[in-house]
Amino acid sequence: MIRTMVVTKHHQVIEHTPPERIDRSAASWYWVDLSEPTDEEARLLEEHFHFHPLAVEDCMAYEQRPKMDHYDDVHFFVLHAMGEQIDESEEVDMFIAPGFLVTFHWKPRPEIEEAWERILARPRFEPHGYLHAAYQVMDKLVDNYFPAVEAIEDELLELETDNGDAPVQKKLNRMFDIRNRLLKQRRTIVPMRELLYRVTNTQRIEGLGHYNAFFTDIYDHLLKLSEMIEGNREMTTDMRDHYMSLSSNRMNAIMKQLTVITTIFMPLTFIVGVYGMNFANMPELRWHDGYYLVLVFMCALGIGMYLWFKTKGWFD
Repeated sequence: MIRTMVVTKHHQVIEHTPPERIDRSAASWYWVDLSEPTDEEARLLEEHFHFHPLAVEDCMAYEQRPKMDHYDDVHFFVLHAMGEQIDESEEVDMFIAPGFLVTFHWKPRPEIEEAWERILARPRFEPHGYLHAAYQVMDKLVDNYFPAVEAIEDELLELETDNGDAPVQKKLNRMFDIRNRLLKQRRTIVPMRELLYRVTNTQRIEGLGHYNAFFTDIYDHLLKLSEMIEGNREMTTDMRDHYMSLSSNRMNAIMKQLTVITTIFMPLTFIVGVYGMNFANMPELRWHDGYYLVLVFMCALGIGMYLWFKTKGWFD
C-alpha cells in the first residue's frame, strides 16, 4: 500500500496523490509511505525515486543492522521497531532528501501511523518540514521501546521478590529466558543509539541544525534505555549467582546428610560382615542370646552416632 502526503508552498496538505503525479515544483515537501508493498510498489524505489541500488538492496534484505548511509543528497536510514513480542524487532527503512521523505516497511507499524496523524494534525510548512516528519518517525519508534524494556524490568523485580516454593531450577530457567530477551533488546537499542549519535553529529544533512535538539532528545532516550538494559543485565547476573549459590548450598546439605547416613551404617555393615564369615572357630556363634545382643549393640551404636552427629549440627 502506498500513501502520500504533499505539503504545498501555499500551506495546503494533499493526500493520496500517486508518487509519479506529485508536482515537486509546487510542493514544499512531501512524504511517501510504502507499507506492505507489493513487488510492483517496491520497484518504485529504484524506477521512480532512483535510489542507490545498495540502499534498495538493503530494503529488500530483511533484517539489516540500524545504520545511516549517505548517497549524494539522499540519506538512507535503517531503523528498528520493537515488535508485538518483546524479543522481536522489525525493520523500518527511511530515505531523506531535500524536499521529501520516503518510508518503507514490510509490516504495518503503529508508530508510522502515529507520526503520520501527528503531522496531519500539525503540519510543518517550512521547507525542512520533512526533517520534522523524520524526527516524528524516529521518536515514535524509540518511545515504543520503553514498554518492552519496562515489562522485563517489572518481571525481574517480581522474580527477585518471589518467596514462593517454586524450584530453584525453574527460577533459573525463567531468569535465563529473561537474559536472552534482554540480549535481543540490546541488539536493537545499542545500534540505534549509535545511529542517533551519528545523526546529531553529521554535517551532511541539509537543514539538520534546526532540528538537532529534537534528535538529541531521542538520543537521550536511547541512553536511558541502554542504562536500563545494562542495569537489568547486572540484576540477572546477581540473581543467577544467587540462585546458583542456593542450589549449591542445597546440594551440599543433601550430600552432608547422605554422608552422615553412610557413616552411621559403615560400622554396622562392618559388624554384619564380620559375623557373616563362615569360620568354624567363632565362639560368639555359639552364644544362646548372641544374635539379640548384636542387634541391640548395632541399634545402640547407630542411635548413638545419630545423636552425636545431630549435636554437631550435621542434620541442620
